[in-house]
Amino acid sequence: MEWLDEYEKLVIRMNTPRVVIDNAVCPTATLVQVDSARKRGLLLEAVQVLADLDLSINKAYISSDGRWFMDVFHVTDRLGRKLTDASVIAYIQQSLGTWVEPAAAAPPEGLTALELTGPGRAGLLSEVFAVLADMQCGVADARAWAHRGRLACVAHLRADDPADGDGDGRVSRILARLSHLLRGDGVVAPGAVAAVPASGVAHADRRLHQLMSADLHRAAPVPVPVPALAPAVSVQSWAERGYSVVTVQCGDRPKLLFDVACTLHDMDYVVFHGTVDTAAGRARQEFYIRRADGSPIRSEAEREMLTHHLQAAIERRSLEGVRLELCAPDRAGLLSEVTRTFRENGLLVAQAEVSTKGDQACNVFYVTDAAGKAPDRGAIDAVRERVGADRLVVSEEPRPPQQQLYPDASGPGSGGGGGLGLVYLGNLVRRNLYNLGLIKSCS
Repeated sequence: MEWLDEYEKLVIRMNTPRVVIDNAVCPTATLVQVDSARKRGLLLEAVQVLADLDLSINKAYISSDGRWFMDVFHVTDRLGRKLTDASVIAYIQQSLGTWVEPAAAAPPEGLTALELTGPGRAGLLSEVFAVLADMQCGVADARAWAHRGRLACVAHLRADDPADGDGDGRVSRILARLSHLLRGDGVVAPGAVAAVPASGVAHADRRLHQLMSADLHRAAPVPVPVPALAPAVSVQSWAERGYSVVTVQCGDRPKLLFDVACTLHDMDYVVFHGTVDTAAGRARQEFYIRRADGSPIRSEAEREMLTHHLQAAIERRSLEGVRLELCAPDRAGLLSEVTRTFRENGLLVAQAEVSTKGDQACNVFYVTDAAGKAPDRGAIDAVRERVGADRLVVSEEPRPPQQQLYPDASGPGSGGGGGLGLVYLGNLVRRNLYNLGLIKSCS
């Protein structure tokens, strides 16, 4: 009936997220506000859109009251400036203003996608790329992370020989050779490799988190030096309100909120309320969560597991190495040669982001020395000389200027790893609405 169609349209209009982007509220950042009916995973979807645009989230407020959900983010670009590009603003509004999960870039046409985890020994990534080159498989797009002695990689492959019709046989041979590389030695746990449809990897970073989190249960971590500013994570109980309270304090960096939100989502926790503040290069995040079934965390074992996974997720991208950018004509064996050159000069690849644009390879590598520290300048110069100084350049990640939010050491940013205590939620909401410029002071 016609009136039923109109009713359905009304329901859709009422439930469609409303996105407001405002440059007037805050003098130093653009405010992005998302209001909608509550939906599982909406927080992660919103943060994913902002992270994929390389935007920094300086402050955030998250609130889910009954059936309604509101996210407020203070964001800047990579240089710490407000958003002024109309196309970026339109993309955010379009991506967040629908119920559809934001789509990642379409996977490149090719043979398949490979997902692998294994021991993060020196040169393993180079060996993987060498196998693929030997089997005439070009890497069109790939992401790789090394952390706590383990490696995870997601790679989209294309067949360089279109006449080869034995697609399934080629995949089986690739898996067999890579499985041989990833085998354990009895002390280090073996790795695993799988072939999946390229369309099945919706978002490479989210998939890498999932692969490395699963690998935490498979392999005992290799002892590694503790970072000078290791992330402090605490999980407390607020029994009278039925929440568990997660507090994260660590050095600020790009995509930090994405990594935390991704981990909470993948572990089946729902964020009902939360705040994010950054100050002087440090970040503090606080989340009021429940499990997907509506219950808080009750066991010490579950609390420890969540703490462990959050610390690992934060550390994966907290690097002390050097960022190298490679722009060169794409050709067979390029990745194998470059990563072998890194290995021969004592450099470890902690992260790799591989992509191709037309006939150009545009790759980013984060390299460290054997101890996980920034490598010697001589080693970097030696690698650049062999690869080509005009093609391989050292690039520093731009960091936005930090605004001092807490004027003295007694402020929230000064705490250690034990959290900041539990406060009455109504006061927390009002305080953060004021801080985000959404209400005026009544004092």
